[in-house]
Parts: sequence; C-alpha cells; structure tokens
Amino acid sequence: MPDEAKISGASRRSLIVEGFTNSVLDPNKPMLGPVENGGTIIANTAPGCWGPMITPRLRGGHEVTQPVYVESAEPGDGVIIRIRDITVTSIATASGHDTSPDGYCLGDPYVAARCPTCDEVWPETYIQGIGQDSVKCTACNNPVKPFEILHGYTVAFDGSNNVGVTLPKSSAEKVAAEADHYAALPDNSQQHSILHYAPSDMPAVMVRMRPFLGQLGTIPSIAMPDSHNAGDFGSFLVDAPHHYSISYEELIEHKTDGHMDIDAVRPGAILVAPVKVKGAGIYLGDMHAAQGDGEIAGHTMDVSGSVTLHVEVLKRFAIDGPVLFPLEEDLPPLAKPLTNEERKKGARLASSWDIKELERLAPISVVGTAANLNEAIENGLDRASKLLDMGIPEVRNRATINGAIEIGRAPGVIQVTFLAPLDKLDKAGLGDLAREQYNIE
Repeated sequence: MPDEAKISGASRRSLIVEGFTNSVLDPNKPMLGPVENGGTIIANTAPGCWGPMITPRLRGGHEVTQPVYVESAEPGDGVIIRIRDITVTSIATASGHDTSPDGYCLGDPYVAARCPTCDEVWPETYIQGIGQDSVKCTACNNPVKPFEILHGYTVAFDGSNNVGVTLPKSSAEKVAAEADHYAALPDNSQQHSILHYAPSDMPAVMVRMRPFLGQLGTIPSIAMPDSHNAGDFGSFLVDAPHHYSISYEELIEHKTDGHMDIDAVRPGAILVAPVKVKGAGIYLGDMHAAQGDGEIAGHTMDVSGSVTLHVEVLKRFAIDGPVLFPLEEDLPPLAKPLTNEERKKGARLASSWDIKELERLAPISVVGTAANLNEAIENGLDRASKLLDMGIPEVRNRATINGAIEIGRAPGVIQVTFLAPLDKLDKAGLGDLAREQYNIE
C-alpha cells in the first residue's frame, strides 16, 4: 500500500496532473494529491499504444498519468468519476495493425522489449531517420522494434474534434520530420512518437472524431503494467518469463480493469471504479480520437489531449470492476430509458392484464473482462448478478429483452448493458446516479 508520508499537504479542490508513470501502475509509488472527495482532476494525457509500444524503456505498452490520491477513499469503496471534458490536442497521429518480430522481447513485447543485439531488456533508444527502423539502441545503434506495422496510416485532424483525413506518403513523411510537434507530446512524456514510422498504406480516407479514454480508473493493488490492468491483457502476465509475472489468482484479486477501450467512456458519461488501495489512485490515458466497437485492428488513433474529471467517493461499494452510466445516445436501442409515451402504453396494457404496477427501470452497464470474449461475458454477467442481487439467468434475460452485450475490445472486454429495476439500483447504491444521468424521477 502507498506510504501516507508520500502524500503531502492538505487536500485540494482541484489538481492539475502533468506527470506520467513508466507505464507501470505501482501502489507503492508516490501518488499526487490528495484531491478532496468531490474535487476536480485536470490532466494533459500522452498517446497510448503505438508510441509507448515502440519505446522499449517503457514497461507497459501505454503511458498513463501519475495516479491521484482521493481523500477518504478506502479499499472496498468505489469512486464515481464524472467525465466533464475530453479535448484532443494532437494535430496528427499514426496507427495500424501490428505484428511482433521474433527476438525483440522477453515473452511480451508490450512489457519486456529487448535489443536482440545487446540482449538487454528495456534498452535506452533514440530516433534516427524515418520509418520502422528509426528507433535505435543507444548502446549498439541497431534498430529495436518490438512491434512493426503490417498495414497502417497517418491521419491529420482539423482542429475542431470533428474530422480527420489519412495522408499520402509525402505528407506522412513531412509530419514525421516534426513528429513531437504534430503529436503534441506533453513536456513530461518519454515516448517516441509513432509518427516517426510515417505509415501511409491507406491515404485519402476521411474519418469522424469521437474522442474517449481507453484508460480510466483506479490503480491495482500490486504493481502491474498499465495496459495489462484488465482480464484480457492481464492474462499475458500469468506465469510470464519477465519481472511482472503473476499468478492467475493474483490477477483476479488485484486488477481493477482500468484499461477498457470502451468508446462510451467519453464526455458526459459517469464511471464507477472499484477502490483496491487506500486513496484509490485515479489515473487516465490512452485517449483515442475514435474507435469502432471491438478495436478489431488492435489499435486505433491514439492522441494527446486534455481531460477534466469530477471525483466522488462511494462508500462501501465493493464491486470487483467498473460500472458505467453512458450517455443516453450511447446506449443500445433496447436499453434506452422508456419514454413517457411508452410508459403510458405499458401501463394501459398492464392494467388490461390485472398488473397493478410495472417495475421502474433505469439503464446500467457492467463491464466484464477476461482472456476471451466468451469468458468476459460470463465475468460481466457474474458481476451484474452480484451487484444487483439477482440470478445470472435473470441477468441474461434482462440483457436479452431490455439490453445488449456490447464489445469494448477484442480479445476480452465487454459491457452487459440493460434496463435494471430501480429498486435494485437503489439497494446497490447506484439509483441516484441513474436518476441523474437519465433524468428519471
């Protein structure tokens, strides 16, 4: 657990976060803060995925913000995170479908990149030139590439958070020459920008922007590479040959599923995250300009950006993973709140069948993660069952007729989203959040 001596000063109503981890979430490292219960966190984030993935000294595949200590948060509580704003600051980014060449890692290219020439894990590197051999080992000057792009693109944005276009080779190389500028890398970021690779396999494509956070939550209760704080990526740590190897039991006990890649984690959404260490350790990163459900290419448009969050402790909320209240427009059609007209029709129908009163319903989305999508669904169903004190068969039925199973990320992040009885939400301590989010009386 964090040493309280590392958390200095009185709690603050608002806190600006400018520092990053070395891609590892470690409860024994200092946190920022404390921020008061009901306070505001403002952060400037660095791109996740590709930049950190080609920066061998980073040990987790992302570069997330230094965790923030929240006053009065204790293990067994939850933290309500209201996402007030997400603004992309990158002018351009690059991405694509990846492969991992042999010899460039110790078991896991996200966690333990190595120089095959020096046989050093986490070598220091520098940039020379443009392209997929541009990251060079400081000791031997040979390329170090734990990842390569099989098919990729460079995209430039219009500055309004609305649209982007993919670039031809000449334009991608122009961007690569000033990669840090176009990526808008924060001052304290340590990553090599993926713009140095200058991929251009898919030029002249227009894209919509719909920014959200791929990483948002609380730190796990053991040291864990940041991108692996979830059931799917976390499974790669089980009995791994590198320093961050853990057992399956440790993964299940300590992870908090902060790495979700769920596109509904965007401005206006409310996330409730579990607390597994004193102070919670709110962290964020891996901002995406947009992503289709499943993130089926493995990666999307990772960007720098600014974020504003409001945080509030929910006492005695001992759920294992996150609960989400998305914007109404992000809910599946069957999980949207019933309209007044629908309720009137339902009441008339109920009366004709001698039903005195219909259930009052409100949306909820319970996140499930595991090594694959089938197991993630089972995890989400189990979490929803425990949270709402109803059997799994009932959760299955409600998610079928009044909701959906949504895919956040392959291989194993899902949402069990459905209309739940409001009295069950009240008993779980979540009813008022549902009323707030969906204007339910």
